[in-house]
Amino acid sequence: MKLLLKNRGALLLLILNLFLMFTGIGLIVPILPKFMNEMGVTGSIAGLLVAAFSLTQFLFSPVAGRLADRFGRKRMIVSGMLVFALSEWLFGVANDTWLLFVARMLGGVSGAMIMPAVMAYAADITTPEERAAGMGYINAAISTGFIIGPGIGGYLATFGLRVPFYIAAVAGLVAALATFLLLKERSSSTVQEEAPSQQGPRISLWTQLRMSYREPYFFSLILVFVMSFGLANFETIFGLFVDHKFGFGPDDIAFILTFGSIAGAVVQVTAFSWILKTFGEKRVISACLLVAAIFVLLVLFAHKFWIICAFTFIIFLATDILRPTISTQMSMLAKDQQGYVAGLNSAFTSLGNIIGPIVAGVLLDANVNAPYVLASVVLLLSFLLSVRARKGRKPGEKKVPAIS
Repeated sequence: MKLLLKNRGALLLLILNLFLMFTGIGLIVPILPKFMNEMGVTGSIAGLLVAAFSLTQFLFSPVAGRLADRFGRKRMIVSGMLVFALSEWLFGVANDTWLLFVARMLGGVSGAMIMPAVMAYAADITTPEERAAGMGYINAAISTGFIIGPGIGGYLATFGLRVPFYIAAVAGLVAALATFLLLKERSSSTVQEEAPSQQGPRISLWTQLRMSYREPYFFSLILVFVMSFGLANFETIFGLFVDHKFGFGPDDIAFILTFGSIAGAVVQVTAFSWILKTFGEKRVISACLLVAAIFVLLVLFAHKFWIICAFTFIIFLATDILRPTISTQMSMLAKDQQGYVAGLNSAFTSLGNIIGPIVAGVLLDANVNAPYVLASVVLLLSFLLSVRARKGRKPGEKKVPAIS
């Protein structure tokens, strides 16, 4: 494919940045139970800590998407990786809860800077025919980094509870330097020429969200939100859930999550494009939502280590296919607004990731099973919503139906 031959270097750099960023985000998962004990925080505080990352990412994402369109993708990616390195270092040196919140909020800013820029850059270097494959590679980096992050964090934590964050900070600096030296920026004339059509009128974040229902990709944004909300309930408190219910340690948690991530990444790289072409985006979205809903609920009835591994594997496989499918659907509808739509995508993801962890933390303090019951219900409702929208679409209709 031309994507692999002509733009291999650029794609690898994009993958490296996203992999490192989401690895850094996932580092905390197996370590969080020990952090809670060491600093005396409750499940509710842990949920707020996770939500703090998503809150700042949510607030800054639409702005970052427009900045990526105006000033160039490369500048945003490099700046975002520097902020990421700072956030990881702060988390490593923190001895007070408030400093942990500061570190996570800086991490949210870095995510908002990097995600839209990388998605837009990937759209720039791929043709419509290559888009699904390109998004598959990009999202494989996201999924692999986020879920392998706990595995790396669990292993590095054996050398010290804070060692993983120091290493992540150094890796962020190296990635920023490599991107600065090796990634080619689009010419300034091209960026300025396209900026007016991509930017549109300057409106506030809340106005962008309120007006997004008019866009053909609004239904995809709704799915992004509900998927993020349901999965946040699962992923945020997974380490706390198995620690409280089964007494699993960081090594056990790291192994389960790492095992679950491998198949999803392999499928995204090797079979995602075929799956999408064979079954279509809407069927794939519905199937993945249903599978995720069922197996999140089944986790509550698992009592053996290998069963939990198997169920987690299926959940991550479904979500690893679901995420790039939705991204591809929106990217195809975005046309010349790639940066702007990528920013909205990130904002809706963050909105689900803000509410999900807060609710999950509160429910965890009340009952250890409650977060997963809610996650399953939300994913099931999303499945029903996707089926209804698919049936209501007329043959040959190009637009995704809006939700009234």
